[in-house]
Amino acid sequence: MFMHYLDLAWRSLRKTPLMSLLMVFAISIGIGITIMTLNVHQVMSTNPSGERSDKLLGVQLWTQGQDTWRNYSAILTYQDVINLRRGTVPVRQAAMFRTGKAITTDNPDIEAEMQSVRITDSDFFAMFSVPFLYGNVWDKAVDEVPEHVVVIGKELNDKLFDGRNSVGETLYLNTKPYRIVGVTDHWSPKPRYYDLTTGSMQDAELLFVPFSLTPIEEFEVWGNTNGWKFEPLRTYQDRMASEKAWLQFWAEVDTPEQRKAFQDYLNAYVDSQQQLGRFTDKSRDSWARTMNVAELLEFHEVVPEDNKILIGLSLLFLLVCLVNILGLMLTKFLKRAPEVGVRRAIGASKRQIFAQHLVEVGCIGAIGGALGLLWAWSALQYLAKKFFLEEAMTNLDPSIWVIAPSIAIVSAMLAGMYPAWVICKTKPSVYLKSQ
Repeated sequence: MFMHYLDLAWRSLRKTPLMSLLMVFAISIGIGITIMTLNVHQVMSTNPSGERSDKLLGVQLWTQGQDTWRNYSAILTYQDVINLRRGTVPVRQAAMFRTGKAITTDNPDIEAEMQSVRITDSDFFAMFSVPFLYGNVWDKAVDEVPEHVVVIGKELNDKLFDGRNSVGETLYLNTKPYRIVGVTDHWSPKPRYYDLTTGSMQDAELLFVPFSLTPIEEFEVWGNTNGWKFEPLRTYQDRMASEKAWLQFWAEVDTPEQRKAFQDYLNAYVDSQQQLGRFTDKSRDSWARTMNVAELLEFHEVVPEDNKILIGLSLLFLLVCLVNILGLMLTKFLKRAPEVGVRRAIGASKRQIFAQHLVEVGCIGAIGGALGLLWAWSALQYLAKKFFLEEAMTNLDPSIWVIAPSIAIVSAMLAGMYPAWVICKTKPSVYLKSQ
């Protein structure tokens, strides 16, 4: 019976092509705009850390003086990071920041290019579940005794070494030779939750270098540097000894008890630093805190309030489209009242008439949903080129391909229920007399 209803729906759409196209166009525009805003919200609100969200803690310290900033900073000073790296409470811990280097190989056919580099500790890869294709991370000892080693990403390995196992090969960063110890598989979480200070939707770095090389190589900072008082930075040593904040520090704990122990450790660290004349804001009763991944995503407002407002407005626009569709459907169905009256007279029940018309509006919704997906995808690609949006923001999330047709079909059927109910109440006698 369902296939028969589909056949009747197709014939009906072909009988009134202009009105059918108007209804499909109306619902496709409403769905397209709704899907665009939902897709952006879906991508931005995802917590890619999964079950590790509560275990990974970003450390924040209130090092600034009184009457300076109104909130904690997500980045720390070099001296604080060096001190915290000596802690033994966390299961794992990683300091990090971002820099950039010109990379080359021994192959003269490959031109040098700039790449962003993540300066970090060996625990970073286990903490953030970075998969390896070849080799592994550098030895733990390198975190204390620096070596010029590097881990590269699959995409870079494919480009520079044709995808082969490049472990042991030499990569030059600003002409300095680094030995490749590992190649990661594709990994680029969105949002980029391990560093939300330089953009949440940027791709992950494809180069990873030991943090212990920082005082030797004096890496340039590709990110924020926050300061609350004037400090001249004439040398890199001045930067490392200053109260300027430019690094992140993550710790991993397994249990709430460990998190509490780590917080106690941070409080004790603050007390020891206050003895040295630091952490001078006496208006506070706490100078250290930790935030898990979910809390950090909220702290950095990865999903801004404006995005939620846009979703509401797009749903209201979809509602307006559905009201227009309801009117068009009612007009179309009432024009078929004589036909429905004859069908009722020869035995068709109200339920069958109602079901047939719901199938027809469902078909309109399905076609409108497919067209709406096309509108949404095209609009996102246009916006990407026009406003240089990150790729993650312009790719339709896989779940959207299911959500869009579902919303379109359900919306169309809800809008079509009233016209279908009106037409199924047609009295056969009225139209039989007119014949």
